[in-house]
Amino acid sequence: MPALDVPVIDLQPWFDGSREDRMRLAAQVDSACRDIGFLVVTHHQIPANLIERVSHASREFFALPLETKRRVDRPREDAVRGYSAVGEEGLSYSLEEAAPGDLKESFSIGPTDVPQDDYHRGAAAGAHFEPNAWPDVPGFREAYTAYFDAMSGLARTLMCIFATALRLPEDFFDDKIDRHISMFRVLSYPPQKESPLPGQMRAGAHSDYGSLTIVRPDGPGLQVFNKAGQWVDVPMVEGSFVINIADLMMQWTNDTWISTLHRVANPPFDDALRNTRRQSLVFFHQPNYDALIECLPSCLGPGETPRHAPITSGDHLTSKFVKQTTFGGTRAAA
Repeated sequence: MPALDVPVIDLQPWFDGSREDRMRLAAQVDSACRDIGFLVVTHHQIPANLIERVSHASREFFALPLETKRRVDRPREDAVRGYSAVGEEGLSYSLEEAAPGDLKESFSIGPTDVPQDDYHRGAAAGAHFEPNAWPDVPGFREAYTAYFDAMSGLARTLMCIFATALRLPEDFFDDKIDRHISMFRVLSYPPQKESPLPGQMRAGAHSDYGSLTIVRPDGPGLQVFNKAGQWVDVPMVEGSFVINIADLMMQWTNDTWISTLHRVANPPFDDALRNTRRQSLVFFHQPNYDALIECLPSCLGPGETPRHAPITSGDHLTSKFVKQTTFGGTRAAA
């Protein structure tokens, strides 16, 4: 019977354990990815002071007036960089489900220090290496750049664990993520002074798009839709990160691992949390734009056929980004 709650897994054995310890850890991760597609990880090697630096810089930015934040607006639908205001995106739109825009604002960056070569700047690269926009907040750029680099390293570690769990060479994914097009996005959920519109949430039900997502929430609200058809809370564990499988990893594994619907629920109207701003640091790991996502050899049994047509990482991502925006609708006023 599959687990119906999100497990907590200690990564320490991967860094200093024996081969047997690492294999046991990989088996735990495999079970979590099959059963619920989410796990909470501890002892991940990311310094607490770095997390606090980027959290503080983000709080400073989101406290600015809207007209100031608008100076680093998202440039267009296929380029997720810069600022998006409350209600301008609806994550449920990526599933082609209509709902009011999400009750959140965000700031996003992509890869930094991008080489000036044809792979990164040619036509095939599209908007995947779009320049970042930086607000005039002291220490902001440095904190975001350092955090992006740290998350890239943790994502590679997780992909090595994934490869081991999938009975592949540990470095199997390395040449598919060495020029990744990941995104770091900080989400700010303002206090809810009034009741939301019908169907409106802090973040509507959705699945993520890439290989995996690394989340650091500062409070409760994240919920996962399990195989029993229940919305369950993701546990808050001090010093941890939430990891979830995303759509491309599900396709890679021929649906052996699941990219699970999740949402950020509104707090109850009489709850003190309703008057509290919520912030979440989210790293969306996405393979190289030209990485071909097709069924892994270890995920196809005798007589089975792949459930998904091959697709490149970049084409998949661009189609999802365009769907989640509401640029044709009403933008928040400055």
